[in-house]
Amino acid sequence: MPFKLYPFQKMIVDCLENNRFNILRKFRQAGCTTISASYALWMAIFQEHKTIVFLSVGDTESTEILDRIKIMFDELPAFLQPTILQENMHNLKLSTGSVIKSRPSGKQSGRSLAGSFLFIDEAAFIEHIESIWAAVYPIISTGGRAFVLSTVNGVGNWYYDTWYRSIEGANSFNPIQINWQDHPEYTRIEGYDHLYEAMEQREPPINIDKWEETTRSNMSHKKWLQEYECEFLGTGETYIEGTILTNMDSRVKKPLYRTYNNRMYVWEDPQPSRQYIIGVDVSLGRERDFSAFHVLDAYSGEQVAEYYSNTTPINELAEVLNVVGQRYNLAVIFLERNTIGHNLIDHLFERLQYENLYFDDKRNVGIQVTTKNREEILAMMEECLRLNKIKINSKRTVGELNTFIVSLAGKAQAEKSKHDDLVTSLALCAFGMTTYLETIPVSFIDRHGKTPTEKLLAPVRLKNLKSYGGTVEEDISWLLK
Repeated sequence: MPFKLYPFQKMIVDCLENNRFNILRKFRQAGCTTISASYALWMAIFQEHKTIVFLSVGDTESTEILDRIKIMFDELPAFLQPTILQENMHNLKLSTGSVIKSRPSGKQSGRSLAGSFLFIDEAAFIEHIESIWAAVYPIISTGGRAFVLSTVNGVGNWYYDTWYRSIEGANSFNPIQINWQDHPEYTRIEGYDHLYEAMEQREPPINIDKWEETTRSNMSHKKWLQEYECEFLGTGETYIEGTILTNMDSRVKKPLYRTYNNRMYVWEDPQPSRQYIIGVDVSLGRERDFSAFHVLDAYSGEQVAEYYSNTTPINELAEVLNVVGQRYNLAVIFLERNTIGHNLIDHLFERLQYENLYFDDKRNVGIQVTTKNREEILAMMEECLRLNKIKINSKRTVGELNTFIVSLAGKAQAEKSKHDDLVTSLALCAFGMTTYLETIPVSFIDRHGKTPTEKLLAPVRLKNLKSYGGTVEEDISWLLK
């Protein structure tokens, strides 16, 4: 029986043939693992001395993949079957000298994955994948190939980062995106009428025209987006509603440039007559939590710059804030005065004498964040994002918002092993947008630096008027003719 590939499956095979590194973003039950298994078997039969390695989530999954390959091999006609030299639960070695290995993931998996071709199945679900890839890459860097495939599993993980870096051209991976609409068994595609007739004759019959409606009705909207629409959503109940996060993700932009050793992204340089605010979350700079701040345009709410680093000491962060704040028209800086926030205030206010720090009603510098007002500040952030008062350009920020969840205890916090420093600094910006700026007169200024009043009072340029050193004289030469 010929193995007839669907168009999207042929496209995957073409990518495997033409690119050393491929990463696939797929929907559930796309048949991509089977395609990978058949491609690996083809390599082992028709190419000599190849070592093909599959890395799976666990031992059950790894043995299942090799079982599929063995079934394919057994179903081949005899003239296509090389002699089997070794066969067990994790290895299949043929007389061509090629071997197919299937391994479960683990902290030390990368050390034993030397091979010609590495397949990483369901990479988004493999623990310690960063360490595994770091260990295996030197082995395949001199000519080996890799195929990373997975359904999505939230954001902020190695698969998510690698996918988006491939889209940006920041790594060597060729991105492959397939959608459920590409699969003839999920939607009606011209040329597959025989398939749909067979599906309608099954017991129970499958109506291809109602497949989407039926499937969506049997799962939550969030699961549908993740499993079939391939949306990178937070793995918990996100603090910001999912559709808002999806819209924000679709609007992110590449920075205009990067500075401070790629720690700061800039989307827009300061504009004359614009007012800016900066929200800061500070850490010790010892490779644990991150120090982060956002620069927002106070008039449009647009994020124009972002800083993110876990190696910047507090005194250096103060220097950066001083320079950036001065550059952005002496921006108002909002920062916590809890714990180490006092240190940052001392550097900015006392040593550097920055002139535009936020003072509360009691004339204290900074914001004293408590358990009670923390919820209020986060609620301000949620409202600003929901009403589009704040516009985010950074994928890093959207990534943290996707992993900022409401725990079972009802507390808003980052998921386990994730960070919320960009979220905290964004919340302080939202506090500035709603509490501070709404209590002071801020007139609207357009892109040309003009207020409505200035436009109204602008001098009207009349014909027949000449100016001599500031004196305006009417041109009456037409009367003398």
